[in-house]
Amino acid sequence: MSSAYDMHLDKNAANYQQLTPISYLERAARTFPDHVAIIHGKAQISYGEFWKRSLKLASALAKYGIGKGDTVTVMLSNTPPMLEAHFGVPMVKAVLHSLNTRLDAAVLAFQLDHAESKVVIVDREFSGVMRQALDMAEVKPLVIDFDDPEYADDAPYPKGERIGTLDYEDFVASGDEDFKWSMPDDEWDAISLNYTSGTTGNPKGVVYHNRGAALMAYTNTIHAQMGKHCVYLWTLPMFHCNGWCFPWTLAVQAGTHVCLRWVRAKAMYDAIADYGVTHLCGAPIVMSTLLNAPDQDKREFSQTVSFNTAAAPPPEAVLAGMADAGFAVTHLYGLTETYGPAVVNEWHSEWDELDRPARTAKKARQGVRYAALEDLTVRDPETMQETPSNGETIGEVMFRGNIVMKGYLKNPKATDEAFFGGWFHSGDLGVMHPDGYIQLKDRSKDIIISGGENISSIEVEDALYKHPAVASCGVVARQDDKWGEVPIAYVELKPGRTATEGEIIEHCRTLLARFKCPKAVIFAEIPKTSTGKIQKFRLREMARAA
Repeated sequence: MSSAYDMHLDKNAANYQQLTPISYLERAARTFPDHVAIIHGKAQISYGEFWKRSLKLASALAKYGIGKGDTVTVMLSNTPPMLEAHFGVPMVKAVLHSLNTRLDAAVLAFQLDHAESKVVIVDREFSGVMRQALDMAEVKPLVIDFDDPEYADDAPYPKGERIGTLDYEDFVASGDEDFKWSMPDDEWDAISLNYTSGTTGNPKGVVYHNRGAALMAYTNTIHAQMGKHCVYLWTLPMFHCNGWCFPWTLAVQAGTHVCLRWVRAKAMYDAIADYGVTHLCGAPIVMSTLLNAPDQDKREFSQTVSFNTAAAPPPEAVLAGMADAGFAVTHLYGLTETYGPAVVNEWHSEWDELDRPARTAKKARQGVRYAALEDLTVRDPETMQETPSNGETIGEVMFRGNIVMKGYLKNPKATDEAFFGGWFHSGDLGVMHPDGYIQLKDRSKDIIISGGENISSIEVEDALYKHPAVASCGVVARQDDKWGEVPIAYVELKPGRTATEGEIIEHCRTLLARFKCPKAVIFAEIPKTSTGKIQKFRLREMARAA
């Protein structure tokens, strides 16, 4: 039955608009057109120019015939074109697909085909692997080269050859800065596509919608405590969950993006000191790089820098070192399927007074839900019964809300499984504490998080089994001060066969991206159950004891 509040009070253009993060940049450009939006090397781009370049990119894409539901793929570092793509691509209702720059050609080719890429923008740093991927792929997209004028003389990688038919700057120049972009037809429409790297077989394509991206931008602003004209240093790869949605977030407060192609200590300290950086995000490797930098690379700065990290909880010694160096660390947790971090360890000031073991225990917890996440729970994944909030009963961590993905592209079975019972199943096992804070205890899919990247232990084991001398193997995580976690392999050889650690690792490098390869190989009898199943928990115990 309709109430008086429903009668003649309908949605219309005046009182209802679709949510999209594009409007945040439009507002920032109108309000602060001369404020610096992007710093990249010697180049500085104002908000007015950022908006116009995004419009021109959108116009050029539209002239090429790109529209709603078309996929625009980018293979880019943390550079201005990556930021422009986050706005220019959805302006024509197309979907932005950011490739992980660390992947091998075969995986990249799969993604190009699965996403049905119509346009590919390639940084020349990655032209070699992208040429291979494009040769392997069935799709034949328009390929556009980005030749970065700020490419450093001391770059760790040389520029590759041009592989496209157009130059990025020429392509943007062909667009119209007066291009009339339009709101999405529905805020549920896809805005981006990100592939997981944490499952067996081919990666799954996680689809984000405009509504989730818009809400995540607001939520990041709140939980990262980003004030007006904040300054954000790009140490987190923008290809990773769309940089946790921070490419869209900074426009809310007209903040400044400080681009960083390569995460190196001197460049980070210089940016923090020279530009007054207030915020950055990253994996433990970034903290390690900052803390262990040579004295000649370090710079003094007066501001406290907020550092958001979403890997394993940093050790107490690392947190103390970061605090001494001028950084305030916030521990987050999330997945690709939740637009990046959706859980925050909200710190209570009174916890500072606890003794070290109690304080460390509090910091080891993942935390509570983001403001834009409607619910967070720990449940039995089969019965869907909520576990007791006693900090001991293990269940699966589950999410519900508007910052949960639309689903997996072209994979209804996996989507249905992920959303069973009306919750997103993370695959992570954890407990709920009496105060409502969750804490992870294990990963049901045996994922190893190394330097912020997901590594499937099963994928590494599959590679090991392809070596002719390997009879049995198990891959587990070992704690690492630099990377957070690294994969190590326990290998049992076939009778009469021999192999060295170096030979096994080199074998893996022919089949896997380098970061996925085991950092150590231990030859030992693999512990198994009576039915022959490998006892992973025993291997983890062995790794901890080593």
